[in-house]
Amino acid sequence: MAHLIKTTEVYRVETEDEAKKFIEEQKQNDSYEMIKYSSEYKIKKAKGEIEDEWFRVTLVKSFDDEKSPIGSVKISYED
Repeated sequence: MAHLIKTTEVYRVETEDEAKKFIEEQKQNDSYEMIKYSSEYKIKKAKGEIEDEWFRVTLVKSFDDEKSPIGSVKISYED
């Protein structure tokens, strides 16, 4: 049997406030432990001009202990 130990998830949000709010919401979930998180401002330039800008949010979530896993977590990705 395979046990999910941890995941790294990367999201795009449009503003810094959205990034902060999203991270805080994710930290409140008690089905995992948030072991690392970050947000990074990103831009896309073309010919020296900014075409697009956003924030990349990266979350590292721990679901179980690797040495002695006790749980069984099933992850579902939906739109």
